[in-house]
Amino acid sequence: MRWVLRGVGVLGLLVVAWCCVTAWPAIIHGHPLYGVLLVLTVALSVFALGKSFRPRNGMGRWRQAFGVVGVVVFVAWIALMAWLRPFPAVEPALAAMESGPTVTVVESPTQIVMAPPSGESTTGVVFQPGAKVEARAYAAVLRPLAEAGYTVVIPKQPLGIAFLATNAFESARDANPQITDWFVGGHSLGGTVAAMDAEAHSADAKSPVKGLILYASYPASDMSSTLSAKVLSVSGTKDGLATPADIEASRANLPKDAIFTPIDGAVHAFFGDYGPQPGDGTPTVSHDSARQLIQRNTLIFMSGVQLNADG
Repeated sequence: MRWVLRGVGVLGLLVVAWCCVTAWPAIIHGHPLYGVLLVLTVALSVFALGKSFRPRNGMGRWRQAFGVVGVVVFVAWIALMAWLRPFPAVEPALAAMESGPTVTVVESPTQIVMAPPSGESTTGVVFQPGAKVEARAYAAVLRPLAEAGYTVVIPKQPLGIAFLATNAFESARDANPQITDWFVGGHSLGGTVAAMDAEAHSADAKSPVKGLILYASYPASDMSSTLSAKVLSVSGTKDGLATPADIEASRANLPKDAIFTPIDGAVHAFFGDYGPQPGDGTPTVSHDSARQLIQRNTLIFMSGVQLNADG
């Protein structure tokens, strides 16, 4: 048991070191929870190492069983920490995080807000990142929305899981009472949560959700008859995760007037800037070209929804 404890202690320290070396910017710019759990992992690893060097006179059967269970649980914990390692943002997303004459960018431990410097925006967008993707990775693709006059809120999800940030839309709405109309959107798993928000709040009397923007995503349930918000689904024809077949199947779960826009040659990771993603397809178009098409179609959709609402 001593060598087992030493082994899991060393394993825990190695996994934390690997996470920090390969994803440090994403850890310090992400939601604080993951960083806290990494510190806890270090503490538990050091405890296991220290315990392995203590002299023992013998262990009872129940104590041995408890020790084995503890080791198994800790190994599973270490595996979870490795799996939760975030995908760090890369350029041009990092450059897009800088405030300028047309956009003010404010980053906090739990969200990123991009807005027109005038502060007179009356339409907002809450965009949920994909699973384990750093929130900053969407700055470049979403910055043109802020330049067009929209307030954009990108939540920093606890552990990078959208289902742990289901209160993000309501929090953003409460924090921005000047905004009268909202869009919600998301990438991959983030889009699934955004669809839930759209269904729950599209009929609200005050500051309703007018539009749902799905990037390589689809709803988890049938909302074809319950969702009153307009829908834009943008997908990649070479996506290996949210495949074209998955997107096509999602038509049945969305209103009949939902707009489906495939980006020829684009893959799953092209909806943000965070590098390649395991399981994804092989692109046949440049990332920059795909990003521009995603931005253009999103702006056309949003302006159309606003025009119809105002008309």
